[in-house]
Amino acid sequence: MRIALFTETFLPKIDGIVTRLRHTVEHLQRHGDRVLVFCPDGGMREYKGAKIHGVSGIPLPMYPELKLAIPRPSLRRVLERFKPDLIHVVNPAVLGIGGIYYAKTLNIPLVASYHTHLPQYLQHYGLGSLEGLLWELLKLAHNQAHLNLCTSTAMVRELTGRGIERVNLWQRGVDTEMFQPHLASRQMRSRLSQGHPDSPLLLYVGRVSAEKQIDRIKPILEAIPEAHLAIVGDGPHREALKALFAGTQTHFVGYLQGLELASAFASADAFIFPSRTETLGLVLLEAMAAGCPVVAAASGGITDIVTDGVNGYLFDPDDPEGAIKATKRLLAAKAEREQLRQNARLEAERWGWAAATRQLQDYYRAIVNSQSLSEAA
Repeated sequence: MRIALFTETFLPKIDGIVTRLRHTVEHLQRHGDRVLVFCPDGGMREYKGAKIHGVSGIPLPMYPELKLAIPRPSLRRVLERFKPDLIHVVNPAVLGIGGIYYAKTLNIPLVASYHTHLPQYLQHYGLGSLEGLLWELLKLAHNQAHLNLCTSTAMVRELTGRGIERVNLWQRGVDTEMFQPHLASRQMRSRLSQGHPDSPLLLYVGRVSAEKQIDRIKPILEAIPEAHLAIVGDGPHREALKALFAGTQTHFVGYLQGLELASAFASADAFIFPSRTETLGLVLLEAMAAGCPVVAAASGGITDIVTDGVNGYLFDPDDPEGAIKATKRLLAAKAEREQLRQNARLEAERWGWAAATRQLQDYYRAIVNSQSLSEAA
């Protein structure tokens, strides 16, 4: 099968969506499918055998890591040469709208997937009044697709309730070979805690932006003054957060990748995740695969992954003391923490990328076969 993938973000950017896409592309190519990726130009022309067609774009004013890539008429010629059996648009916003247009005009089956809870992001950037309009635009775009995929049951319910049709679940996936508990090291603990490996070590990994609500971790540090916090990642909110966390034992590490990132997860005492805007929370699965206990807001796709008291702790995001109580409980119970580590790893082992991609391939084949039958009739 030949798949044209339109995405608003791809390598060299690092985030949960890109992680899912690169594993998906790799597994599709490995099993004989051919993928052509249309994305904002990042200088790459190939990934794991898949061709990349970069489209020039302009950085978003509030989020310069992301680029708006405007579809161009030349994309049609590239598509016609590739002859895709199916077009998959990921978080259609600008470039993805081009993918929808060409799927319709060239009569190519269309799949769309929803990964970023954009309507909830708006309130964190002072644009909450536009939420209703954005839902209408999302509904208009997604209802062009033969199938819409979400990465958690919570988002399946949300999109269906908002009038988006033909919605199904694209199961979660994690690299259980990369993220493993045995990669814990005292050297990494010392690095993350700036030379205090024996102190409680809290970890956040992900985009450093307003919608991730990282500021909600500060009360935890104030309530547990002996704890150190390592923030791994980068983003537009970094400088504001550095000012906010001044005077606390917080280390802004920047990006880590590969075995360094896996070791960071495995070496921490707790992974703290206060965001309530997650459609899935891939970093939670990575933390759990590395055996790192999770303290997370009971919101969105997170409840699909974390079972309170079994493989981590959930807290009510509306309770200002919730995260503090959950973190204190985790740090105080050493024996319980070890059981949580084991249970977290066991949960992650259920969700490899190969199985997630096989499920996606089944969806693709069903859509293509259905289209072929309808044309034959």
